[in-house]
Amino acid sequence: MTDRTPLMVGNWKLNLDHHQGIQLVQKLAWSLKDAEHDYEAVEVAVAPSFTSLRSVQTLIDADELGIKLSSQDISSHAKGAYTGEVSAEQLTALGVDFAIVGHSERRDYHGESDTIVGAKVAAAIAAGITPILCVGEKLEVRQAGEHVSLTLSQIDGALEGLSAEQVADVVVAYEPVWAIGTGEVATPEDAQEMAEAIRARVAETVDPDVAAGMRILYGGSVKADNVAAIMAKPDVDGALVGGASLVVEQFAAIAGFRSL
Repeated sequence: MTDRTPLMVGNWKLNLDHHQGIQLVQKLAWSLKDAEHDYEAVEVAVAPSFTSLRSVQTLIDADELGIKLSSQDISSHAKGAYTGEVSAEQLTALGVDFAIVGHSERRDYHGESDTIVGAKVAAAIAAGITPILCVGEKLEVRQAGEHVSLTLSQIDGALEGLSAEQVADVVVAYEPVWAIGTGEVATPEDAQEMAEAIRARVAETVDPDVAAGMRILYGGSVKADNVAAIMAKPDVDGALVGGASLVVEQFAAIAGFRSL
C-alpha cells in the first residue's frame, strides 16, 4: 500500500467563463462536503482557463475550500515581450498550486517540444508551483508497439538537467492521446504498464526514492464508472480529468472513488 496521496485534477480546457467557473466550484465544494470528502486523503484540484483563475481563487480563499488551483499552462519566460504568455510569477501571485505542462493539445496544436516542456517544468518548480507533466502516445505509436519508448523519451526530455530534489516536485500525468475526449479509455492494465515504466525510468535516471514518491496520474476519458478500477493499480496515483470534470456529479464521484 502506497503512502502517495491520490490527486484528482479537473482540466476544464477551453470551457466556462468566470461566472460559470464560480458556480461549478461552489457546486463541487457542496457535493464533496455532503460526501464528507477528506481532502488530505484525496487531493482535488481544478484547472480553469486563465480568465477564470482569479475568480476561482477568490472563491476558494474566501470560503476556505479544500480544493486546490491549477493553471492549464505556464510560460517558460519570466517576463518580457512575450505576448499572450502567463509567467510563473504571475501565477504564484494568484496562489496557483499546480500547472499543467506539456498537455498533448499543447504539443500538437502549438508545437511544444520536449525542450520547451522541460523549460516550463523548470519555471514552475523555481516558482514553487508543482508541474503536472503530461506525456503519452498517439494511436499509431501504440499500434507500432512503441508507446513505452516514446513516452519514456518524453520523460527524459522534460526532466533533463533537473536535480533529484527538483524532480521530486513533479507530478506526471500519462495521457494516451487516442483516449482523450474520444470515449475510448486505456484499460487499467495499460495505465499500470505505463505508470510502472515511468516510475522505473525515474528510479534509473534520477533516484529510486524520488521515483517511489512520485505521483503518476492517468488521463484519458476518466469517468465515475471506470476510475475505481484504474485507481486500484499500484502505480496509478490519481487522474487528470477532462470532460467529466465539467459535470459536478461525475467529478465529485471520481474524487470519491474509494466509496464507489
